[in-house]
Amino acid sequence: MNKWSRRGFIGAGVLTGGALIVGVAVRRGNPVDKLRKSVADGDGEQLVNAWVKIDRDSTVTAIVPHCEMGQGAHTTLAQMLADELDADWAKVSVMQAPANGFYVVPDAARAFVAAWSVDAPKWIEPTYNGLFTQIAKLGDVMITGGSSSVRSTGQHTMRIAGAAARQMLIAAAAAQWKVPADEIVAENSTLVHKASNKRGTYGEFAEAASRESMPQTPPLKDVSQFKLMGKGLQRLDIPAKVNGSAHFGIDAQIAGQPLKYVAVKAPPVPGAKVEAINTATAKTMPGVRKILNMGDFVAVVADGYWQAQMALNMVEPRYSRTAGDGLDSAKLSARFAKALDEAGDTGGTSLAKEGDAPGAFASAAKKLNAEYKVPFVAHAAMEPINCTAFVHDGKCEIWMSTQVPLMARSAVAKALDLSTDDVTINQLYLGGAFGRRLESDYPVQAARVAKEAGVPIKMIWSREEDTRQDFYRPADTSRFSAGLDASGKPVSWNNVFTQLNDPAGSWDVAHYDIPNRSIRHAPADMHLRFGSLRSVDCSQQGFFIESFIDELAHAAGQDPFEYRRALLGKSPRHKAVLEKVATMSGWGTPLPAGTGRGIALVKSFGTIVAEVAEVRIEEGRPRVTKVWCCADAGYVMNPDGFAAQMEGGIIYGLTTALYSWITLKDGGVEQSNFHDYQMVRMNEAPEIVVDYINADSKTLGGAGEPGLPPLAPAVANAIFAATGKRLRDLPLAQHFT
Repeated sequence: MNKWSRRGFIGAGVLTGGALIVGVAVRRGNPVDKLRKSVADGDGEQLVNAWVKIDRDSTVTAIVPHCEMGQGAHTTLAQMLADELDADWAKVSVMQAPANGFYVVPDAARAFVAAWSVDAPKWIEPTYNGLFTQIAKLGDVMITGGSSSVRSTGQHTMRIAGAAARQMLIAAAAAQWKVPADEIVAENSTLVHKASNKRGTYGEFAEAASRESMPQTPPLKDVSQFKLMGKGLQRLDIPAKVNGSAHFGIDAQIAGQPLKYVAVKAPPVPGAKVEAINTATAKTMPGVRKILNMGDFVAVVADGYWQAQMALNMVEPRYSRTAGDGLDSAKLSARFAKALDEAGDTGGTSLAKEGDAPGAFASAAKKLNAEYKVPFVAHAAMEPINCTAFVHDGKCEIWMSTQVPLMARSAVAKALDLSTDDVTINQLYLGGAFGRRLESDYPVQAARVAKEAGVPIKMIWSREEDTRQDFYRPADTSRFSAGLDASGKPVSWNNVFTQLNDPAGSWDVAHYDIPNRSIRHAPADMHLRFGSLRSVDCSQQGFFIESFIDELAHAAGQDPFEYRRALLGKSPRHKAVLEKVATMSGWGTPLPAGTGRGIALVKSFGTIVAEVAEVRIEEGRPRVTKVWCCADAGYVMNPDGFAAQMEGGIIYGLTTALYSWITLKDGGVEQSNFHDYQMVRMNEAPEIVVDYINADSKTLGGAGEPGLPPLAPAVANAIFAATGKRLRDLPLAQHFT
């Protein structure tokens, strides 16, 4: 099954139309008049520029285009804006930007199209801003994903917006006081002109500032000038989440409109249609209002959710046959093996090539071969998939948790044959997502049912539906061959694997000093829907690469840490992270019998992470007792939030390493709920120690995803150290009874 690629779409847009735009200084400007009604229509609120509003009492509100799904993006982005603005943090708040084309994320388009443009020369930055804003608008790129909020929007939008607003406030005060702007000092939401002893608050000058021209490239603070950035400030979303006032998608209500509830069920095999349904029993059950055959799924509309779900369980659908019928996990694995067999040592699509890997392998003193596998993995977000929809008077209004509000709007508009102007997306908090809410299947479902039912509805997926109708991390098989010289150093690296998604380069080992390498992709078809799960391809590639590097170290008779360290001469930042985590963990100190430590090093989403896992074998099964983590994300804007994200990635990675396993039978998914799709429980959580290195305040990395990829190989390597058993396929728990 092929998946639409945003990278391909955006790239094609640049290639076909970019020549008409490049060189034209299309500036983002300051469209406060167009945006005021949607973001600053309250009493006393003044929109200074598109990203910041200031109240009469000098309360500063950062308007953030990224969703908050527990990762702390709202706090850190507000922190970056407030620091450049020199705002009083005690009076800073944050609001979710509306699903408006102005709030697209140009840097997401930059990341897809041209990484070279992120740090463009200052004189051409307005041109790039305009170019990539237009590309982002074409692709509906208002997106939360890829650990991009801080390193893209924070660094290239929120900081600029804060610095620009500060200059605009100073300009307004200078005009009113009739003094030179460079004599005015802004600090703690106050403007001061010492020579005349004039003072004023941000609230006093906000309206006048909004009429000033917005600087496109205001000077930004050096790290030595940071007052808020780099500090572990308390998260702004926590109070509402503690007192219950926070609203998630599943909490949505429509004022003055009583909701009906909807349960849905799609065919078990992707691509099948619902040919017929038997409603004889279901339609007689209490509270049932409608039973709908939507063609690609069945929906029950009822007064309450449980009534809808119970009735749905009694519907007897008949499904069409598909090419996926009869496919099971073993047959899919055989399909992957065939693709790799056909690729051989040189076939497939070349992703990276340096030197002569086959030739160096042939003459190597020692040769190693290995095959690794990972299964499909489901997202299992805490908040079930849900959406509230109301279709009336030729318009559709949606309340939902989503990472892509503009893409959702476009998908709903297309499904209902409406203009995007006639579709409104109300974005609420996300109760976890990990990439699942990058998809727009569920708002389209809800909108279609709401239109057919003729009433406002709240659709909630059962956990069973969520597990069996996911966009999974794809299953994958990867084959390696490597040659070592007489000293044990790798002289050849040859790798071919079956599945390729994002990010680009997740499969590479360029940071290691291996003179001859060949990395290839040999695609194998899947019928299951697949998408982006936390860390995307880095999840499986981290396991593959760092497990095989460990095999090379042991084949060479060398310590796994020292072996990696010796290969990082041209990668000093990788080396520094690896050395620090080794020191943190006490690498090399004696361990009790049945206990082992494993190490792994992965760069993903701009952040280098090294982890050491300690595993103890208890009653024949592995228990991860402690994990040490060191990361280099360039500069950590909020240390507390960063550590929390590393910890979250490690726990999520532990689940995928030990337990996560989606298997197929008769073309459909076997697992259904948490009883057979196991997650790591609190009693299994290891002690986690996190530290970081601030190496570069200009180029930032992400936080939400990079903690995950090193965990699985570190655990697998620790199991080998404890038992001598090399495990090459996930989940690891399947190998222990």
